[in-house]
Amino acid sequence: MKEHDSATVIPSIAESGGLLTAGLGVLLFSLSFPATDWALSGFGPWAVTGLRGLLAGLCALACLLGARVSLPDRRHWRGLAVVAGGCVIGFPLLTALALQTSSSAHTAVVTGVLPLVTAAVSALLTGARPPRRFWAAALAGAAVVVGFALLQNHGRPTAADLCLLAGLAVCAVGYAEGGRLAKELPGWQVIGWAVVLAMPVSAAIALPALATEPAHATAKALTGLVYVAAASQFGGFVLWYRGMAAIGVPRASQLQLAQPLLTLGWSALLLGERLTPVLLLAAVAVLGCIAVTQRAGRAAPVRTVGPLPVAASQSADG
Repeated sequence: MKEHDSATVIPSIAESGGLLTAGLGVLLFSLSFPATDWALSGFGPWAVTGLRGLLAGLCALACLLGARVSLPDRRHWRGLAVVAGGCVIGFPLLTALALQTSSSAHTAVVTGVLPLVTAAVSALLTGARPPRRFWAAALAGAAVVVGFALLQNHGRPTAADLCLLAGLAVCAVGYAEGGRLAKELPGWQVIGWAVVLAMPVSAAIALPALATEPAHATAKALTGLVYVAAASQFGGFVLWYRGMAAIGVPRASQLQLAQPLLTLGWSALLLGERLTPVLLLAAVAVLGCIAVTQRAGRAAPVRTVGPLPVAASQSADG
């Protein structure tokens, strides 16, 4: 094989691996809301948030100690604190509160705006400049899922929706910062140190909550709690940050447009929630948006600023 042919194949394999890894992370995340719903059948929202953080922290600490990983450099701790605040504490708590009055299916659809918010935050943090058709497709996908959510509530956002939007904002910051850190640290160490860093806060949330909120440790509730701790809070992020490091935060974030649709399927299967024909139309539209964003992101040239790859500015037509 000629030298230039080899150089072409290797990035393609790496890119495909990054897409697959990020996609597997999205698959694990897609079960988070049904699993949280199960956990809430036996524990209160504050207890679920604190306990999932503590259990994830213990899993991460065991992995970090087993691999004899050195402490991150001082310059990394601020970013890890941002990941901890957004992805370990803020988003889990706000979604658990929302799920008390909202269905898993509705909650999943509202999260469709997360890729757009994540891409926007990443652009602000890194100076990335995806082409205009990338943003157009991302906005279209977000509009589909937001419109679907409003249609279910007769055009009016609920308190649960507002709670979710706040959660999405802090989660997007955590995602973007985690993707940035994953350029310098292995992805599993990024989320590992973040959940370990959050353990004192998780404990401060869990202990009072267990004493004040009703608790019924049924098999269903414990199964949901273990899943959101091991898969949603740790394992999924290991895959997600690794994928973001390989293909970039904006492109990886658009894969999450499929997450609400996957969650709706799990909600119907595991929770018995009814799906409607409108969902099929939303699915086709969202998957189309994903295809456009992936092609647009792949076409964008990249320049390097410091340790981070930053997409170069595009022409008006992308």
